Amino acid sequence: MSRTGRFSTAMRDYARRQIEQLGNADIVVGIPSYYSDESLDHVIRMVAEGLDHFYPEKRSLIIVADGGSTDDTREVAQSVDNHHFNMDILVTIYRGIPGKGSAFRAIFEAAKYLQASAVGLFDSDLKSIKPGWVRNIIDPVLNGYDFVAPDYSRYKFDGTITNTIAYNLTRALYGVNIRQPIGGDFGMSRVMVNHCLDQDVWDTDIAKFGVDIWLTITAITGGFRICQAKLGAKIHGEKDPAADLGPMFREVVGTIFTLLGKNKTYLEKVKETINTPIFGEAIGEEPEAFEVNLEPLVQYFRIGFKNFGSVWANIIEEKDYITIKKLAKSRSLKKFNLPTETWVRIVYRYAEHFCRAERQRFKILDTLIPLYNARVASLIMILMEKNHAEAEEFYDGQAQVFESKRNYLIELLKNNNKDS
Repeated sequence: MSRTGRFSTAMRDYARRQIEQLGNADIVVGIPSYYSDESLDHVIRMVAEGLDHFYPEKRSLIIVADGGSTDDTREVAQSVDNHHFNMDILVTIYRGIPGKGSAFRAIFEAAKYLQASAVGLFDSDLKSIKPGWVRNIIDPVLNGYDFVAPDYSRYKFDGTITNTIAYNLTRALYGVNIRQPIGGDFGMSRVMVNHCLDQDVWDTDIAKFGVDIWLTITAITGGFRICQAKLGAKIHGEKDPAADLGPMFREVVGTIFTLLGKNKTYLEKVKETINTPIFGEAIGEEPEAFEVNLEPLVQYFRIGFKNFGSVWANIIEEKDYITIKKLAKSRSLKKFNLPTETWVRIVYRYAEHFCRAERQRFKILDTLIPLYNARVASLIMILMEKNHAEAEEFYDGQAQVFESKRNYLIELLKNNNKDS
């Protein structure tokens, strides 16, 4: 991972002084923010209501760690009237390279100083958060779990990076079934918070936006007790799978691929997949269906073939390249389909190629994006007439294919070691 200048702490002096005055807290809830003035007020109020209703006897701190927004994000946060007993709200600009990871680091440092027993993390752009989300995230931590991942109710075409890569690789390679490994809203114990702070990642790309998947994988490889919490629909931001998800794809998939090199020994020991327990009940509205635009996804893929066809031929298997070539030449959207097994082999070949490349790793990763778009377009065609349960059954089957071919990647990585 690339590095920037080192920062010994993500906490600014004025924020540290306020935390020192507090002395201690039982629960810390962190809200990373950046240009969130339209949604942040609602998130803070819901978190505060949840803390007040479910944990009135516990001392709590809500900390908004902002990335230097130049809109009214911090002013909105500071204007929230805190009339709750036993609760404080702190708004600060974190120190460090810009990104959600640096915000997490500031929140973790505050929690460590205050010796908090439980830490909750919630995105600042949530429109569907309810007070009960706080209980569902915090209760498992207070009952002995170290890491709580969210289990949202999502529309079948929402979360395409999760559904095509992140969920599958986490489950297949690390042997833990976590449906939303990059969900963004988490619960953590004091032990795991301290463990994360001790990792030498805070001046790397992790401090940008690969931190969600890094937290999940760190919880797995660190041997922490993991569970999932039902939360209900996650409504926020852009939904259309055809929207430009390139930056998020690079951050998430780049982090997953980078960690493969670090965790090779761990991966070789995984023999089966563990289903983590799921607690709580979904709270709030059901996810709404939304329209998807298939044509831009297919067009992006076709342009990608023209620009990167020779690169693909060098990375993926010949039989898969032939499939891709035929698909790019086809004019029929109704029959558009990048087969699951082809997709799995492509992802694994790219993962190995990424690990082997010493330079221009992310330029290589960019050439995977058109293929990802082709897979998303295929999912839309396959699942168009299916309901939620049928879509989840398909996603489970896709993950099983990733699991069945995990040794394909393990062998590629081993051969990579022999060649280096």
